[in-house]
Amino acid sequence: MRTDYLGLEAFVAIAELGSFSRAASYLNLSQTALSHRVRKLEADLGVQLIMRTTRDVSLTKEAQGLLPQVRRDLRQLADAYSGLKSRGTAREEKLAFACLPTIANYYMPSILKAFARECPDVHIRLQDQPVGRVYDLVQEGEVEFGITVVGARQWDLDFHEIYTEPYVLLVPQDHPLAERDTITRADLSGQEFVRIETQSTNRKLIDEALGDHSSSIIWRYEVQNSAMAMRMVAEGVALTVLPALASSLFGPELKALHFSDVKMQRTLGFVTRKGITLSRPASRLLEMTRERLARQGEPKVRRAALAGAPAE
Repeated sequence: MRTDYLGLEAFVAIAELGSFSRAASYLNLSQTALSHRVRKLEADLGVQLIMRTTRDVSLTKEAQGLLPQVRRDLRQLADAYSGLKSRGTAREEKLAFACLPTIANYYMPSILKAFARECPDVHIRLQDQPVGRVYDLVQEGEVEFGITVVGARQWDLDFHEIYTEPYVLLVPQDHPLAERDTITRADLSGQEFVRIETQSTNRKLIDEALGDHSSSIIWRYEVQNSAMAMRMVAEGVALTVLPALASSLFGPELKALHFSDVKMQRTLGFVTRKGITLSRPASRLLEMTRERLARQGEPKVRRAALAGAPAE
């Protein structure tokens, strides 16, 4: 049976762009031609993939299961095609990796600048993603390695620890607690807090460390990312607890207080698939990243733009 690559390409475009009109424009097709490709693909597969109304489109359960594999296979096919096309000319290597948004914002620009001096012909695709998604991308083969928070061990992945980072309480400079240098969990009683959405790894680690003290805190707000939480603290809306690196990226408007009665921390490292030999560029970039992260300690961090960064 012949594989309908044009139909699969149309399916992925609709799924990623969210509409027939945008997908048709992206593929330089008429909407009629695009619809024909999708109907033909659905007929070949014997299942419906796209549910279309007058206002929007959505994926069926079968389509949701199919999309990750098709997206990956089409990308690999495109990479193979590009590789063949570039033979006989200067070859450009490709490297894809994933890391947490805070690491990407603070460390990666300078690391990638140094890497480019050593490996000027390597094309980089960096995906700054939350913890769970970093693991998924490595498992799916979308990236060669990921820089993330250590989690439950998985049989098909190797995790290598780099350093451990504390969590801190963030308060505005004019808050009464800002006169102190350390804090205990009991000091949080009755304070209004903003926390990150339920599924984030930061949220789970913080809840575990707070223990029974969590019930005495007023959890007034919940947001999707650390950048929004920090802005709310700066405006005096509420307090928050975040990793030390993320908190230091905001600026002098905030003060970070370390906990003296509990070890509230996360361990960062890199994850790879078992049995996979990293490419030479990946090995070198990972080595440079490990060296930089291992020097973490207490860096003097400049303010960075984190607007829209997903929760970690």
